[in-house]
Amino acid sequence: MAVVDGQQGEGAICVVVVGLCFSVGCALQELSTFVWGMGDLVIGMLLPFFFVLLLVVFIHELGHYLVGRWCGIGVEAFSLGFGPELIGFNDRHGTRWKLSAIPLGGYVKFLGDMGVASQSDPEALAAMSDHERKHAFQVQPIWKRFLTVLAGPVFNFILTVAIFTILFSIYGRTVSDPVVAEVRPDSPAAAAGFHPGDRIVRIGDVEIKTFADLQMHVFDKAGEELPFLVQRGNQELTLRATPEMTEHTDPLGNKVRTAIIGIVTNIQVGNPQKITYGPIAAVGESVKATGEILYRTGEFISQFVVGRGDRCQLSGPVRIAGMAEKAAALGIPTLLQLAAVLSAGIGFLNLLPVPPLDGGHLTFYTIEAITRRPVSERVMEIFYRLGFILVLGLMVLVFWNDLFGC
Repeated sequence: MAVVDGQQGEGAICVVVVGLCFSVGCALQELSTFVWGMGDLVIGMLLPFFFVLLLVVFIHELGHYLVGRWCGIGVEAFSLGFGPELIGFNDRHGTRWKLSAIPLGGYVKFLGDMGVASQSDPEALAAMSDHERKHAFQVQPIWKRFLTVLAGPVFNFILTVAIFTILFSIYGRTVSDPVVAEVRPDSPAAAAGFHPGDRIVRIGDVEIKTFADLQMHVFDKAGEELPFLVQRGNQELTLRATPEMTEHTDPLGNKVRTAIIGIVTNIQVGNPQKITYGPIAAVGESVKATGEILYRTGEFISQFVVGRGDRCQLSGPVRIAGMAEKAAALGIPTLLQLAAVLSAGIGFLNLLPVPPLDGGHLTFYTIEAITRRPVSERVMEIFYRLGFILVLGLMVLVFWNDLFGC
């Protein structure tokens, strides 16, 4: 087994919006084959995809719901999916829990919440009873509205930490020493003078304990010269290498672009070892792993905004469904890991200060708290329209990537 620096795949930013449509025209003699094929499709691809997606969506909306209820806000509906209701029930608080026909998202509708901009409707508020008006979303203090909206992304991060904690507690982690087994010809490492057997101790001020630490520190440093403190025998050397961007395929079949210097480790020199964790240590490692995902996500978005990010790294529902299928084939732990990565990515994405994402609401609440008056409806309307255009454009981009590639 050989591991190349930069070759650990992490989930790209995932925007889930799709219309799944199956148009079937087949002869009667082919009907049996078609039915069996659809069964394979549902079990192999759609079932893992919807499991991952609905788990992430449910936890996100559950965050809004639980914190909203804790803040005394009335909840009219909690829906998994959009469109017509398939099944549902009313709880003792009057909330309608339902499963809807298009299982590609979900929502929580709070009492008095009149639309995606969460603008109040004076006439509707006036028509409410005193009890209802007391629990309407828009009449709540800023801090209650802020926490209720923030809870969705935070619960996504909690889900990621919880999944990793379970996986680390049960399966542990396999790590390798940061020792060079091979230096790729014509690579930055070759130009810098790396030799097989070199042990990487530090990169700048960052201590390197495992080969994964090396990958993590180098992946976004393409074009940036880095100082590597290397132990070679009994001496320590400082070698300078400039990582270069390269494309490789991760275990789920995604094309991933990361920076590498061109060194390889293997079983013989890397000394792979399995680390087991107790519950507390597993939580600590899970928080660290979640932070690494968020860091990578943030780095990608910042580069994408300034035109340096690779749009091909954006994944939509079709590609995510393929990833879920491959993850399920590798086993439940891999499928759960995919759910953890998607949960962190979706939580991060929702915190961007763009209406109608959660971050857009939080931005308006922050401005309201500072100025001590709500943002005018006219200004909010303008920003929500711009936000919708931006989000729609991103949806089109990821859908194009899924269908036609780059």
